Amino acid sequence: MVKRYLSVISLDEARALVARSFPGVPGIVKIPVNTGAVGRITAEPIFARFSVPAIHISAMDGIAVRSADTLGASEQRPVTLPDAARVNTGNIIPPGYDAVVMIEDVWVEAKSGDGETYTIRKPVSPWQHIRPVGEDIGESEMILPRGHRIRPHDLGALASYGVTEIPVIHLRAGLIPTGSELVPVGEMPPPGKVVESNTLMAAAILSEAGVETHRYPIVPDDYNQIRDAVRRGVAENDILLVSAGSSAGTRDYTADIIRDLGEVLAHGVAIKPGKPVIIGRIEGKPVIGLPGYPLAAATVLREIVLPLISRYGLSTPRPERVDARLTTSLHSDIGTDEFVLLSVGRLGERWVAVPQSRGAGVQMSAVRANGYMQIPAQKEGAEAGETVSVRLTVPRAEAEEAVLITGSHDPALDYLADLVRPRGVDIHSTHVGSMGGVIALKKEECHAAPMHLLAPDGTYNTYYLDRYMPGADLALLCVAKRQQGVISRDGLTFDDLPGRTFINRQKGSGTRMLLDRHLAERGIDPASIPGYDREVTTHLAVALAVKTGEADAGMGVYSAAKALGLEFVPVATERYELVMHRAMLDDPRIATLIETVSSEAFKKVLRDLGGYETDETGVLRGLRG
Repeated sequence: MVKRYLSVISLDEARALVARSFPGVPGIVKIPVNTGAVGRITAEPIFARFSVPAIHISAMDGIAVRSADTLGASEQRPVTLPDAARVNTGNIIPPGYDAVVMIEDVWVEAKSGDGETYTIRKPVSPWQHIRPVGEDIGESEMILPRGHRIRPHDLGALASYGVTEIPVIHLRAGLIPTGSELVPVGEMPPPGKVVESNTLMAAAILSEAGVETHRYPIVPDDYNQIRDAVRRGVAENDILLVSAGSSAGTRDYTADIIRDLGEVLAHGVAIKPGKPVIIGRIEGKPVIGLPGYPLAAATVLREIVLPLISRYGLSTPRPERVDARLTTSLHSDIGTDEFVLLSVGRLGERWVAVPQSRGAGVQMSAVRANGYMQIPAQKEGAEAGETVSVRLTVPRAEAEEAVLITGSHDPALDYLADLVRPRGVDIHSTHVGSMGGVIALKKEECHAAPMHLLAPDGTYNTYYLDRYMPGADLALLCVAKRQQGVISRDGLTFDDLPGRTFINRQKGSGTRMLLDRHLAERGIDPASIPGYDREVTTHLAVALAVKTGEADAGMGVYSAAKALGLEFVPVATERYELVMHRAMLDDPRIATLIETVSSEAFKKVLRDLGGYETDETGVLRGLRG
């Protein structure tokens, strides 16, 4: 029988529940000072076993003296010392001496026999140039307090002060993946199956926080097998995470199993993505049921599990924040804290935030993002142009390398991103079509807009830029001239499209506009093409729909057809350009971008992909400049 969630609680209530339900008493282990200690958190204060230095030693090369013997020495009245001893840096100071005169300030004369006489021309004070016992640290003095994250230079000090073992916080988390549809990492999933990646991600997140993790084998959707795995996981770990099985579906057993072996404290938290999370307790230990969707699981790990980990004394990440202007309005449900992944970039003195896909199963949204924002439960969303607080998922310096490219898609952009990354430029592409790119450029919400808009007179791009951005001083960088055509499995042409299922690009894209123009020229009614209204945002998405049989044909670039082994019938050769405000040319990131597009390495990539002409690749032209 399908079970409903228990009463859904807020995120704040969930965190408070975790705080009062689990005391957060960590385990303690002692590890050798020379084995894997960096990054670990001290569980107890650590004290020096002996003083450093352990005896008075010289801080200079010179002579050890009695400071009283040097009184009155001057340039006019040099003093020949009645008693002194030669010492080098680090030598023990012989008994009876209380100062060192640097050898540079000593006149040394050989005496008859083996001895030397020492003459000085200025006095020294007691303990001058001597490192006294315990100057660095004294025996029993504290080196590190509890709760300290051990750094590389701490290790050298600990070893120098006689410490051989370090008591550190030890927390072990078990991760159990459940689901008959899962296959292990490394296997090619057959249709209907998916690779089990959530526990791999969770283990990495927890390990970064200093948690020892253990991933158990996949458990199929069988109540008794999952129950046995949970019982074992609780016995062997301090915290247990059960991946999937947390929703209200017919085969989601996790909540019932936790209730059977312990208690369910909450099933359902008002967060998006991540609502189906379970917070349970078995034998006093936390047991968390993670949603199956990757982004939902990631949200629960970040917003609920990491705060739980911090209660045990482990250090969890504190992301840097920037204030950024949101490019797109976002609607959100009142009563739910929603977390939205973003691509963030700096344009001049301000930051811009472009939302990624909000689908909980779209892992590439997290890969492409470099930040995220929270829409609080009391808000209905956020408006385009609003300043929002963004938490960075990368160091701020890396976020400042981001270049936002918004507009038409082309597979070559991914290869361009690969070429510029080693040079300190991080391209973030958003595929909204050529007209979407014009709008983003007009609002100064991107660094560059890729486009291929065919004008009535047969030219590309400038007609629409003149129309929608009159007076703007723009620069257009030619990426390539590329072939557009009909992609199919069996060589369909334009005349074959009526009655054949089709996959289309979104309205405002240059590909859609090219399609509509050719349909009109041939007198083909779009209504005669089943699927004409079904839209995707990339050429590869078109090719995938054709390859999987969801559509008979679609319009796209040759390189996408070639990549998936599909037939291609050319329709047009178009000019694909990156358009930017001319002022952007002074930005070092844009200069690197232009230089890379013009490079032979990028032209070779285009030739290898196929369907591109590179004779004008890298050509920069101006509009009203």
